[in-house]
Amino acid sequence: MPTQARGWGTEAADQPLKPMQFERRDLRSDDVAIKITYAGICHSDLHQCRNDWHNSRYPVIPGHEIVGIVTDVGPNVARHKVGDTVAVGTVVDSDLTCVECLNGWEQFCLGGATFTYNGVDKVDGSITKGGYSDHIVVREHFVFQMPEGLDPARASPLLCAGITTWSPLRQYADKVAPGKKVAVAGLGGLGHLGVKFAAALGAHVTMITTSPGKADDARALGAHDVIVSRDPAQMQGAAGRFDFILDTIPVAHDVQPYLTLLRRGGRMVLVGAIEPLPSIHGGLLIMGNKAIGGSGVGGVAETQKMLEFCAEHQLYPETETITMDKVNEAYERLLKNDVRYRFVIDVTQGL
Repeated sequence: MPTQARGWGTEAADQPLKPMQFERRDLRSDDVAIKITYAGICHSDLHQCRNDWHNSRYPVIPGHEIVGIVTDVGPNVARHKVGDTVAVGTVVDSDLTCVECLNGWEQFCLGGATFTYNGVDKVDGSITKGGYSDHIVVREHFVFQMPEGLDPARASPLLCAGITTWSPLRQYADKVAPGKKVAVAGLGGLGHLGVKFAAALGAHVTMITTSPGKADDARALGAHDVIVSRDPAQMQGAAGRFDFILDTIPVAHDVQPYLTLLRRGGRMVLVGAIEPLPSIHGGLLIMGNKAIGGSGVGGVAETQKMLEFCAEHQLYPETETITMDKVNEAYERLLKNDVRYRFVIDVTQGL
């Protein structure tokens, strides 16, 4: 039988989040039921609640950075058992048969991936609802085992912000390694994890920021150097320096100044700006065999490896924990960049 869930969501773009009750589906044969304990707040949550991308289906119950405890499993579930601490990220289903799924890129499923909230369930057509709630039901393939030693209270932002930065760093592993020079543009929820990951992978890491006041934070996170992008002398002095640039800036911006910082064969990957960018002079790519690309979240196997790496290196996002009843206040602070660097909701409190 379906179960009644409690959560926080919104009924319209101009409405605050509030307590809601809704139905979760009954267990299918390969489903895992999870009591949610922690849920990260992603900037995408705010965009979806406020319909910034013009695709929101109300009511929206956001949240795709989820940690919890297994409470029940379907008869065909083999990888998880009641009592396990597990995690769920941005995707909860795909066809698992197309070439992308078979190669570990379930998020790019040719049949369409089902997102954790504001997606359409492939079986019953219902609209998925996310982790700002007391429990969730997810297909086993998309449930991650939390490695031993990884603190559940701090780990939830890894399920989106973490894998979003980890994936491109591993796609270009030959350029993010000991002896290589890596830059991270933008010090926020994504950028601070990019710095931590790149440093843990052995690269020499430089933070590129518009704010001189962030230099101390960047170094505390693991950056070896800091460049203030508004300082022409600093930018000119870094020309041709980097093997790889991870661009986490979340808004449209001119990428050309950053392309000049790449060495021959260098790569720059955007993970933040999901909107049109200013034009690029082709010569900046042709001269030096440089390339610019994009990257989203990683696939299932890649995400599990990332969690295991974090457990091994005790690598965590910098977080501030709040109760559910403070979520609207957190959204307003998020708009002002008033968090260092991710909010985590303790779902066991204030729901």
